Amino acid sequence: MLRAIYYEGNGEILAEIAPAEYVVALQDTGGVLWVDFCGEEPEPSEQILLNTFKFHPLAVDDALHETHVPKVDDWEHYLYIAMHDVSFTSGEEDIETIELDIFLGENHIVTHHDLSIPALDRVWDMCKKDSRHFKRGADHVLYKLTDELIVDYMQVVENLDEEIELAEAEVLGNPSTEMVQKIFTLKRATLHLRRVLSPLREVLNKLARDDYAVIDTKDRVYFRDVYDHLVRLHDISESLRDLVGGVLDTYLSVINNRMNEIMKTLTLITTLFMPISFVVGFYGMNFFAPTSDNLSRWTGNAAFIIMMVVVLGTPIAMYTWMRYRRWM
Repeated sequence: MLRAIYYEGNGEILAEIAPAEYVVALQDTGGVLWVDFCGEEPEPSEQILLNTFKFHPLAVDDALHETHVPKVDDWEHYLYIAMHDVSFTSGEEDIETIELDIFLGENHIVTHHDLSIPALDRVWDMCKKDSRHFKRGADHVLYKLTDELIVDYMQVVENLDEEIELAEAEVLGNPSTEMVQKIFTLKRATLHLRRVLSPLREVLNKLARDDYAVIDTKDRVYFRDVYDHLVRLHDISESLRDLVGGVLDTYLSVINNRMNEIMKTLTLITTLFMPISFVVGFYGMNFFAPTSDNLSRWTGNAAFIIMMVVVLGTPIAMYTWMRYRRWM
């Protein structure tokens, strides 16, 4: 889908503008043109970017045919910026990222992405309804776009934090073998988020501090504000990774404690039955078998009663003694 918004110098916004009119719009130094390529085929998009906007072939190739970590390239009269939009839903395997390629000129901004980006759609609707965003220039539109992207990053961080809290509660309540897979999924998601945040932080730092011709000095303070938010998010992502590591340690501790309890129970059973096994094995327990007359007193009722008292009383006495010694 190819769409465009054109803010004329007289304050009027045109929501529908054909590609053939882009050249005229670019000549209006008092206006701002925003062209968005969403899921467009590379060939027609390449023709517009090369012939209409006169972008360098290498920059166009980066935007249409390659995948990059967040970065910013200065081409003197315009900037090429690569950013990522992120999303995370409970139960998913990993964080989903969508690359957003941006060309920023003095009076135009061009965006390219393969899938729909909620943050970009929100800014698009805001700019269509309120012309004040265009009045401050194309660089201010870029600020609004980066600010909304960071809002999505904050939502991802909150979702990850909630997932980690649920995992921790589940580990303490009812740990299972499936819990290990969930913990490593969360760990992989936090690492992915960190790999995106680190280069994006450098991009915002450059936009806020470097002297780019297409970014007005007065607008750098807005990018510094976004940069500050991003630094805090980066620090939070580091703490999330530590929390995931803590959940894994807690899981291993709970499993070890459960195994110790099982081994303790089995050891107790073995210990209680050990003297019984010795007694019945030593005497043979021939109470119900025919015997000779000279051994009748050893297989009579009295001997049977005494042996049952010994067999039943021994584990009870050992159990009481273990409780007294606080071994249980």
